[in-house]
Amino acid sequence: MSYKMVRLDKLGKIITGNTPSNKKSEYYNEATTPFIKPNNFNPISISSLAEADEHLSLKGAAEGRLVEEGAVLVTCIGTIGSVGIASKQICFNQQINAVVPDEDVVNNRYLAYAIINRREQLRAIANAPVVPIINKKKFSAFEIPLPPLETQKKIVEVLDKAQALIDARKEQIRLMDELIQLVFYEMFGDPVTNPKGWEVKKLSEILETQPQNGMYKPKSEYVKNGFGVPILRIDALYNGKVENWDLKRINCSEKELEKYGLNVDDIIINRVNSIEYLGKCAHIDRLIEATVFESNMMRFSVVTSKINPFYLTRLLSHQYVYNQILICAKKTVNQASINQQDVKSFDIVVPDINLQNAFTLRAKEIEKRKNDLLESSNCMDENFKSIMNSAFLGELFKSGV
Repeated sequence: MSYKMVRLDKLGKIITGNTPSNKKSEYYNEATTPFIKPNNFNPISISSLAEADEHLSLKGAAEGRLVEEGAVLVTCIGTIGSVGIASKQICFNQQINAVVPDEDVVNNRYLAYAIINRREQLRAIANAPVVPIINKKKFSAFEIPLPPLETQKKIVEVLDKAQALIDARKEQIRLMDELIQLVFYEMFGDPVTNPKGWEVKKLSEILETQPQNGMYKPKSEYVKNGFGVPILRIDALYNGKVENWDLKRINCSEKELEKYGLNVDDIIINRVNSIEYLGKCAHIDRLIEATVFESNMMRFSVVTSKINPFYLTRLLSHQYVYNQILICAKKTVNQASINQQDVKSFDIVVPDINLQNAFTLRAKEIEKRKNDLLESSNCMDENFKSIMNSAFLGELFKSGV
């Protein structure tokens, strides 16, 4: 059984957001109404939209686009297809379209899930190659499958239960990272105050190899289809390690590979970026194949008899080092940078090496549990997609789910 396809403007009122004039302070003073923007959305699942980093006053909200609790909002400029539901009265900007659903026709959570399920089709109708845009006319004409209201509610019940399990698993994964941080504090104390009185050295005192900037290659040197040499970029780094080894590839000579090739136990640190990402780092704990690193990063190695590189990357990721980065960073309009001398000047708390090694073992045990949870989470995500596809093809209850 398949469901009929229905245009969004047949399911409720379509509203495109706007931004009240920033020149009128009375629109933003004494602000009470959340002003929603695309960054307030979860890019994967349904967001509950109630909080924002900016608010409008009563006068500002009157000039804006105001919707009540229950409206379904979709990002339609730049990032296409993030979906949320207003959980209170909110306003929203021009990058977002809203559907105020007719409750006698469509369940708002069903509508949200249906748009997420057809996200790729929505993205396919966006125009403008540089900044994707879906205007109100195209958005209004976008179609979703529509079963009877009672069937919609049953589908939502199944999908909500599945999503709750996924969210619980992702929270477990988040807590694994938090647990490693707690172990760090338990064993070493807060490096800002150094309550255990550990020795403090300049990074330059514990280096095995000096900091070296990475390799620049123009876009024309990037290759596909599995050819070339993998190049490590900043987007692969997370929480002190390389989390994604599915890297882009480049043409690379033997001489370049010798100069820029990574080694196990190297440390990579971001040297040019927006200020919030400056200093992002990773310990190279393994290599799948010969790999080079990009020019906006630098790499170095340390004397492992003095400092454990896994411990060091945890310290480099701490506010203690970031405060030092803020002091030495050279700022321009859109980005900031640090140089090799800045990195060598970092003050590094150096606990007993045996304690560092013990921390590394405990942390890696926790990471192994986290990886098991990640694998399970990926399976749950795939199962969820399968359930969604069955739901919107009209096969969910026919199959007995």
